[in-house]
Amino acid sequence: MTDTLLDWINLLVRWTHVIAGIAWIGSSFYFIALDAGLTPNARLDPRVKGEAWQVHGGGFYHIQKYMVAPEFMPAHLTWFKWEAYGTWIFGFALLCLTYFLNPSIYLIDPAVLDIPTWDAVPLAIASLVLGWFAYDRLCRSWFGQDTIRLALSGFVLLLVTMYAYTHVFSGRGAFIMTGALVGTIMAANVLMIIIPGQRKVVASLLRGEVPDPIHGIVAKQRSVHNNYLTLPVVFTMLSNHYAFTYASARWSWLILACIFIASFLVRHWFNTMHAGEKPDWRLWPAAAVPVAVAVAFSVLGQKSSAIANASAAPIAFAAVQPILQERCVTCHSARPRFGGFVEAPKGVMFDTPAQIQKQAQQIMQQAVKTHAMPLGNITRITEEERATLGGWISQGARL
Repeated sequence: MTDTLLDWINLLVRWTHVIAGIAWIGSSFYFIALDAGLTPNARLDPRVKGEAWQVHGGGFYHIQKYMVAPEFMPAHLTWFKWEAYGTWIFGFALLCLTYFLNPSIYLIDPAVLDIPTWDAVPLAIASLVLGWFAYDRLCRSWFGQDTIRLALSGFVLLLVTMYAYTHVFSGRGAFIMTGALVGTIMAANVLMIIIPGQRKVVASLLRGEVPDPIHGIVAKQRSVHNNYLTLPVVFTMLSNHYAFTYASARWSWLILACIFIASFLVRHWFNTMHAGEKPDWRLWPAAAVPVAVAVAFSVLGQKSSAIANASAAPIAFAAVQPILQERCVTCHSARPRFGGFVEAPKGVMFDTPAQIQKQAQQIMQQAVKTHAMPLGNITRITEEERATLGGWISQGARL
């Protein structure tokens, strides 16, 4: 009963995290597009940067943006912050429930670095804090005053972090920690920079003073950063379902880097289009190049040598079944024996020969080619055992 309740908690937290994330990403995309599409109008208040006319749901909307602030405090002011806060709060809760409570399964891989569980979790949390601090210092420094220079140096910082994550944590853990770090930076931008700056502007209005325009400038900069980071962070969350993206510690950080570059280019195409500029269609094939490179790295990262070695001699099912019973059935069974699992992950079970034969290609992909399973190699499957599985499957998976 306890495991079932924990599963429900995990589901509800994940659901809320996704809903909040959709709301946050939606508002980010909308306001960046709105800001880029504003049209100047000399008849408007000189404090107004521009206006936009939009139609939706059968009605027309007339929107104006002030360069700094209006001359008075509006009676009603809508704040956009809880979408960001909710996404991070429930995302961190999900990170704790899944990865930090089960570090030996999801966060640690002895083949990458045999780090004690009591060191892994504090190290992961500390990296989120230090990552935000390094990024924030970079933005505030003289080096970050130039947009291009800041973008390049920020990406280098991300590259270093990705490389470190993939050489400390499991492939799956490294990708999720990269996403968690980017999400933390985005949420902290709202909490620590954007909202405090807006509050200072409101306070100035209430005192009858002219607000300092620097708060709007800095807030806009961080909002744009968040806008460009949304697509990469969504990829890191989805990639955990596709082990071929993170299976190779040697190449996985480069795969992630390529996806980040492609995401930035795609986002830039949309942002320039919303600004009314002529769409640069070259950005799409340019984005396809790093995606193709990522695919190539994933292929190079597959450990196909074990399959070739195993196919030299016929392998009987009798040699395969004990391996699965010892290394896989602890989780992949109608009655899992591993703590924390009340049902077989994704419904995949190896209790009978027919079930094993049916899932042969999944075994090949997850256990032989990518080494994604067992999770964190918690059951200590050996390379020789993986080779045996690969050889049996390549020979036709005969029972």
